[in-house]
Amino acid sequence: MSSLPPPPPPAGGPTVCTRHPSRPAYRRCTRCDRLACSDCLVKGSVGSLCVDCVRAGRPPTAERVRRWNATRGAQLGTYGLIAANVAVAIYILTTPSSRGINQGEIDLAVNRFFIGEGEWWRLVTSGFTHFGIPHLLMNMVSLYFLGTFLEPALGRSKFLALYFASLLAGTAGALIIQPDYGLTAGASGAIFGLLGASAIALRQRGIGLMQSGLGITLLLNVVLTFTIPGISIGGHLGGLVGGAVCGYVMLAPGHRAFPRWASYATPAAVAVFSVIISLAVSRNPI
Repeated sequence: MSSLPPPPPPAGGPTVCTRHPSRPAYRRCTRCDRLACSDCLVKGSVGSLCVDCVRAGRPPTAERVRRWNATRGAQLGTYGLIAANVAVAIYILTTPSSRGINQGEIDLAVNRFFIGEGEWWRLVTSGFTHFGIPHLLMNMVSLYFLGTFLEPALGRSKFLALYFASLLAGTAGALIIQPDYGLTAGASGAIFGLLGASAIALRQRGIGLMQSGLGITLLLNVVLTFTIPGISIGGHLGGLVGGAVCGYVMLAPGHRAFPRWASYATPAAVAVFSVIISLAVSRNPI
């Protein structure tokens, strides 16, 4: 027993959507030519595509992640560092305060005595601790502008390596020059490291620092470091030197590029050397 195929729909009359048989459809997908209702069509570069063709033409997940990193995710490391600093600031504000200083600042900031007592984590936590909102805001604005300049050029992992190497170098410098048992904290050591790396990168490419405006920023910050009381001279200079050393290798131009492994080995070496110095100078606190 056999049957004939159903007759075609009348010319000009309504037809049904491939995905929704109960809905009329008057248009077809440009790619697969299947009928689709208005909810199942997406405007394409040429004509309209059904949702199945849009899904089939979507790049693999790994490729979508790569594209996102190359655009909106290019500064994700910078945003993460800013968020971490803000989170620590919120935590500090929730701790008890006595004589103008919060307990959180005492718990996280650094000096030779605490490091000599074995509280080595302060070498890192001090770089995320700030004495007040103005201190935080000033450093975060600088971090944002320097991060959006350096992170796309380095990539997220190398940028973070540069940042933490500079942070530890700044902490080491602060402990070397620290005059007493006072507490030192702030992201400025790491930020000076980003400044130093940026300056080296421009010089390696034959760009004058004063022409770019970075030279004026760097010079002004160095002058303020030596003229405003309460600023950690050692922290700023230590971060500047550590960042410049890292930047010389990590941001070298293509015709003078170092081996790939050196871009990771250099910040690691700066970080380890900085920690050794910090522990050594804290064995016999002033």
